[in-house]
Amino acid sequence: MRAVTYSTFGNPADVLRIQDLPPVPPGPGEVTVELSFSGVNPSDVKARAGTRPGVTEPPFPLIIPHSDGSGVISAVGDGVSASRIGQRVWIWNGQWQRPFGTAASHITLPDAQAVALPDAVSLQTGAILGIPGLTACHAVFSGGRPDGQTILIHGGAGTVGFLAVQLAKWAGARVIATASPRNFDRVREAGADIVIDYASEDLSNEILDANEGKTIGRIIDVEFGRNIQTNATVIAENGRINAYGSAQDMTPVFPFGPMMFKAMTLETILIYLLPPDLRTNAVKTLHKALTDGALTCPVQKVFALEECASAHAMVQDGNRTGAVLIDTK
Repeated sequence: MRAVTYSTFGNPADVLRIQDLPPVPPGPGEVTVELSFSGVNPSDVKARAGTRPGVTEPPFPLIIPHSDGSGVISAVGDGVSASRIGQRVWIWNGQWQRPFGTAASHITLPDAQAVALPDAVSLQTGAILGIPGLTACHAVFSGGRPDGQTILIHGGAGTVGFLAVQLAKWAGARVIATASPRNFDRVREAGADIVIDYASEDLSNEILDANEGKTIGRIIDVEFGRNIQTNATVIAENGRINAYGSAQDMTPVFPFGPMMFKAMTLETILIYLLPPDLRTNAVKTLHKALTDGALTCPVQKVFALEECASAHAMVQDGNRTGAVLIDTK
């Protein structure tokens, strides 16, 4: 199989290379997927760069990056129904705690990690569902369906935030989102009722004004550390913050007093570790939103397998308006 690999941390152009590797046959309970697309996420870029907290060297001698992908099952191991051969699927946790991910022509992994893709959903969209899709879905629905509630979504123009806005509106929520002014129209088109400049010097009051002076019952946050003081001000009593990122400030000072006297709940989301029952629910919810036509997963650019370093550079640079994919064929 053809694959992008690395053995040391570093800049993408310096460490990523194309290799031909022996195929990995499926063992008991496993499937082999002939991949069509591989999704490139910020977590993949950080893993290759060696910037994940507490990681000082690659966990395996040879790594094929990326956890998200889509394709067609080409072989099954013992205990897996042969009827799965030829099935269109999307992948989750392809390279989580495993050496070989989806930046390759094929991947072999446990049967459960290859999810049947609904007929109406494209393989490109399938390659976005693993990390962005599941993160957005769990962030919106953890704590209950938000029908009739107001949700604040920080970072509504990011890949996860953009999906979260759509899912929240589909679920019947009123959405206030923060974003850069250049993305206001795009976030409104996703369904946000009100969009506010995330860099506003009076962000807390602008959020409260957007909610008729009332505090917010649920917040979804991509930059928990940066927004912690704002969130402490605008969160409602018994409110909930579902945070899935804090890249700009990984060691924020936690305002325990204000948070405690709101009796608020904080959930930190690492989608790789989502328990099986919650993952199953999120998959079902994502599929329902997709088949209802309520969820669009935009793609910024599709790169060839040989251009994987350029794809990593694009994700690392940020300021995207869609997912970055690798065509693995």
